[in-house]
Amino acid sequence: MMFNRRISRRVSLLAAAAAVAVSGFVPALAQAPRKTLIVASNQDIPNFDPHVATGYSASMLLRNVYDSLVRVEGNPPQVIPHLAQSWTVSPDGMVYTFKLDPAAKFHSGAPVTAEAVKYSIDRLMRLAKGNAWMLAGIVGPNSVEAVDAQTVKITLLKPFAAFLQVLPWAWIVDHKQVEANKGADDGQTWMRNHLVGSGAFTVRRAEPGTLYEFERVADGWRKGGGNLTGAIWRIVRETASQRLMVQRGEAHIAVDLTSEDMDALKDKAGVVSVIEPEFRTFSIKMNTENGPLADPALRRAVSYAFDYNAMLASAGYAQLMVGPLPHGILGHDPNLPVYRTDLDKAKAELAKSKTPNGGVKLTMVYVNGLEQQRRWALVLLDALKKLNIELDIKPMAWPDMVASTKTPQSAPDFFPVYQTANYGDPDNIAFAAYHSSRNGNWQNMVYKSAKVDGLIEAGRAETNVDKRKAIYLDFQKQVVEDAPDIFGVLEKRKLAMREDVTGFKFTPVASNAIEYFGLSLK
Repeated sequence: MMFNRRISRRVSLLAAAAAVAVSGFVPALAQAPRKTLIVASNQDIPNFDPHVATGYSASMLLRNVYDSLVRVEGNPPQVIPHLAQSWTVSPDGMVYTFKLDPAAKFHSGAPVTAEAVKYSIDRLMRLAKGNAWMLAGIVGPNSVEAVDAQTVKITLLKPFAAFLQVLPWAWIVDHKQVEANKGADDGQTWMRNHLVGSGAFTVRRAEPGTLYEFERVADGWRKGGGNLTGAIWRIVRETASQRLMVQRGEAHIAVDLTSEDMDALKDKAGVVSVIEPEFRTFSIKMNTENGPLADPALRRAVSYAFDYNAMLASAGYAQLMVGPLPHGILGHDPNLPVYRTDLDKAKAELAKSKTPNGGVKLTMVYVNGLEQQRRWALVLLDALKKLNIELDIKPMAWPDMVASTKTPQSAPDFFPVYQTANYGDPDNIAFAAYHSSRNGNWQNMVYKSAKVDGLIEAGRAETNVDKRKAIYLDFQKQVVEDAPDIFGVLEKRKLAMREDVTGFKFTPVASNAIEYFGLSLK
């Protein structure tokens, strides 16, 4: 079935890309009066392909335009039906059988079938990009079977305790449309700017660097939800500008606010503050493969020189990280020996390094307009001065930062990363941020260790809780010894919204990737 393209337009999805037709959109839902939610964010959407794109802005787009077998809801998050009405699990935890909702349909009008599910998961794993890391080593080329039109059977390669928790990030595509435009790269070029989902919304307009306009799908298969007819994801680089937009009623939600912004909004008429704990880490990753920081002694020197109290003081609603895993998650060791500011130890490690007198110049990038990251870069700059090391601080657009992580040579010396758990399990942070298969990605530019890989893989496969805890204790010790990151802070999620937004329910899973379906405007 051909898409109605009357609202397609030519846009550039990346600053360096040529203008392309954004097509595959469905007609706008005719409703009066319109209810359009405006969300202020500093992050552009680098790619529309649900099996390639990552980052919170891409997650926002995908969870609104595409559907998955199951989804999570609540706090703590619980797995609930979505495209799959129900499922069963074999006693050994190796076989999952899903029954699809017969009402589910793609924007094209085609039904969501077991064959579409098989095609989508197979493509995700074949490309080995995007969210494929969540299922790496768990789902193989022959794991997914379309038993009949409405029944999908997935046989795992090995037990995986978090399997259902990761499925919300395996998006299902209209496979016939992708296959018809497969080209030479498995549809990646075509999918960068074509939407073939079944979600409650689609994209009506895309202006990179400015805004992305979403439109509710007419006669969508998923019933209920709020009264939104559309939403606008508006790119606002400065957090102070986001705050003022919410304060003045020019935006309904702001997703990148600092603690100072939240404090400034206290008692402001019409504004509601959401400040909630979640498994959200902030670390400054080091280039362990190229440049001076390939030297572990220099990385340890930097880790001891860093002023953690200064970082915490500017973080506001936060606490210091104790190692690579967030507090409260399964297996986290709150008593883990970690780096804290000690200039004598820093100089001792520096003396062991290949640059015992310093004298090098390093580079740190940060998201343009994200004031908190800029402040932490300045904290690092002051710390490195004490080791006779210069720091060049460079603001960049997020897509350009992502692109820089592709190789050790293009990666900066320091790369700041917020990582919000997509599922409440230590595997999420461990695999995404420290497994070597994730190299060339913003979550793990270059760090690799055979020992750490082995521990992560053992933790993924182990279903015994006590044994899993022991594995993750060893994992944390080894990562701290390698010092690939400056382990920073655990920030509470900070959102501001207008009081006329109703239906919002906080879930500590990618909570800044706003889901529009359940929201209403008064």
